[in-house]
Amino acid sequence: MLLSPSLLAEGQPRYISDQVYLYLHGGPGTQYRILGSIEAGQAISVLGQKEGDYSKIIDHKGREGWIETKMISAKKSFREQLPEVQAELDKTKAELEQIINSSDSSLQELRTLKSQLAQAEKSLEQASTERDIATTKLASIEKNERFQMWQEGGLIAAAGLILGIILVYLPRPRRKQKNRW
Repeated sequence: MLLSPSLLAEGQPRYISDQVYLYLHGGPGTQYRILGSIEAGQAISVLGQKEGDYSKIIDHKGREGWIETKMISAKKSFREQLPEVQAELDKTKAELEQIINSSDSSLQELRTLKSQLAQAEKSLEQASTERDIATTKLASIEKNERFQMWQEGGLIAAAGLILGIILVYLPRPRRKQKNRW
């Protein structure tokens, strides 16, 4: 990513773009002496001086020199990002493993709850069947009880009728007359 001169402010951390390596020159051009090389992804400090296509920097070893401005990037290089990404990946893996373990526990708990629900439904069905049988028996008992009450009432009425008829035809005792001896 190319930076405009206004973004090359002094002292701000910048990085060498992801090339294999690049030379640090003693002045703003290739005709100046090479002071060393800077590996791709190394952090540098831009000093704010710019001449032509070159900018003055201080590298990660504290050496002051000039490099091509197009090689300076505001983004961290992959070399700098890799440990951060790796740490985040490890953290995400741990969280994923925890979620999977939690999910396995939840699935086991769900299976247990489904089994308990099936048993409860079976018990409910059995209780409903028993209730229906008991209701039928109770209705039958009530019907038989009513029939028995009518039967007993009819027997009492018949016995009373027969007794009444018998009493009508029985000879009545006569009163003793007082004038008789």
